[in-house]
Amino acid sequence: MSRLLRRGAPLLAVLLSLLLSSGCAMVTMKQVSPTDYLANKRGDVLTSGKFSMASQETLSVIGLDVALCEKDVAACEKTLKDTRDLPEEQRLSTLSELWVKNALALTPKPKDRDKTPMSDAALDAWLEAARYAYAYLFFSGRTPSDRAFEDRQTQVRDYYNYAAEQTATVVFKRSRESALEGEDYNAAVAGERWTLTSDFDELRLASIPTTMVSASSVSFAGLRSTYRRDGFGAELVVVMDPPKLIAPVDGEKAEIPQYSEMSAINATALLRFKGDTLQQVLDTTQVLFDVYSPESTESVDLHGEKVPLAGNFTAAYGMWLAQSGFATQSLRTLFGLSEGIAEPHMYLMQPWDPNRRIIFMLHGLGSSPEAWVNVANEILGDPELRRHFQVWQVYYPTNAPIALNRFEIDQAFDNTLRHFDPKGTSRASKDMVFIGHSMGGVLARLLVTSSGDTLWNQLLANYDLKGERLKRVQAKLGPLLHFDAEPNVERAIFIAAPHQGTDIAGNRVGRFIGRLVRLPITILGKFEDVFQALQQSEVQSAQATKLQIPNSIDNLKATDPFVKAAAALPIMPGLKYHSIIAQRRPEVPLEQSDDGLVPYWSAHLPGAVSEKVIISGHSVQETPQAVLEIRRILREDLEEVAP
Repeated sequence: MSRLLRRGAPLLAVLLSLLLSSGCAMVTMKQVSPTDYLANKRGDVLTSGKFSMASQETLSVIGLDVALCEKDVAACEKTLKDTRDLPEEQRLSTLSELWVKNALALTPKPKDRDKTPMSDAALDAWLEAARYAYAYLFFSGRTPSDRAFEDRQTQVRDYYNYAAEQTATVVFKRSRESALEGEDYNAAVAGERWTLTSDFDELRLASIPTTMVSASSVSFAGLRSTYRRDGFGAELVVVMDPPKLIAPVDGEKAEIPQYSEMSAINATALLRFKGDTLQQVLDTTQVLFDVYSPESTESVDLHGEKVPLAGNFTAAYGMWLAQSGFATQSLRTLFGLSEGIAEPHMYLMQPWDPNRRIIFMLHGLGSSPEAWVNVANEILGDPELRRHFQVWQVYYPTNAPIALNRFEIDQAFDNTLRHFDPKGTSRASKDMVFIGHSMGGVLARLLVTSSGDTLWNQLLANYDLKGERLKRVQAKLGPLLHFDAEPNVERAIFIAAPHQGTDIAGNRVGRFIGRLVRLPITILGKFEDVFQALQQSEVQSAQATKLQIPNSIDNLKATDPFVKAAAALPIMPGLKYHSIIAQRRPEVPLEQSDDGLVPYWSAHLPGAVSEKVIISGHSVQETPQAVLEIRRILREDLEEVAP
């Protein structure tokens, strides 16, 4: 055995030598999970706080240490610029990420921004990050479309978008300060090195904005979906002071507007660096800060490329609703408490567009525009519907009599339309769609109905009106009982609408709620003398109770004379209308069913193009099934109505 070992000694020495030499190998292998692979592949300074693998590789190739670059950005930048034979895309994308890392370190945390504004050094860093990203995207040899499927381009686009968002906070603050001092809102904003020339004109700002918020920094409870469009630019929300709908408590006359565009506006901001060549872009200190409405502008032309514009279509709507106070105010209005509203107000959910058809939404009893939260969001979020429609909503006092609300809503709608389209020739003024829920459905039906003399003759039949009494009643009630259908309405959708009233409004609970409802003093003062005249002129002279101005609950009783007469009025010829009806208990036969408030027999309308029954309570418009049905109807409408 020992002789064999001695004979094999040279062989063992060779094997040992080979094993020792292999110990210097630099490459080993290990398994990587799909999660780690994607995290390494797509992670970067914005998602993890660390440089992306692409930037680390670039720095390693030219012999730069990542930690050193984090400490001395200027030296790292100089080395990257001076190194020859480095592909331009690698150089520019790494420089952009390098400056993002630096800018993040210099920028105050969002919670500290009010106390510690962004410094010029931080602004400079963000603009450098955006500049190199801009140069990579448009001046590095290939076009953005050539790199459409590359992760690196997505990362660099995010650097640009985030840098534009951070820059926007500074530009907005300084533009607002200048505007409050009487200067042009578009006046140039100057930093230590940069001059930014702003253009807010596409937003058509009616007043000086109060705040500007990043759309990515907010989320909303109560909205099922957030709709946005991927693309180029910073997604923002510009917020103005909302209109004041309540008169001062001291009794002074206040001018309360009948309409307003939504006080929160979606916006997308771009930074355009002046120059037509790579070197000019890298040398310039002149930047154009352009702000667009993403609803109006889907793409922009940049250096010969058609680039999709980023957009968030939910953020402004969510902020407007979250800050509106509608939920409390609508109940205060119903019960006649202070700080309620006394007359209808029209809201445009986006800036007026003469080329988009109007969808007009009317909420129900004790409610507000919040009733349409998911319906409106789904329409605004659907690219095809958003391209062809704009959403209007009315906020009205739901304690007032239906006839009065119908009259005042009709006036507010017509005045708003005349303001934006005085000649009535735009596409927006034609082929409109009305959608109403609950009592809003009753009002929507009356807005597409002509009364003739039916309602007025019914009134005269019950009272012996002559002379001055007749003139007085005719002056006040005549306009409420004589009306024509709103022209140019092409389609209507009625949702859980008690067209023939409801027995619940007249039962014990309904009567109790009805006694809690209080009419505004303005209505009582305006019509009290008229109802006294009616009382004195009633055909049946023996009166057990004093004749009173009816409130909305009174009008919704199935026995109410007004609702019975109004239900018999024919809908205007040619109108296409649809019903969405809720059935609370599926085991009950449809004809005997209800949604907890409105019976099927009252919500059903003969002649409807479609009738969708959904298992739900009365707030059926909030359900996904109802929203899908509305979207189906609107898409079908687009196919039928010529563009």
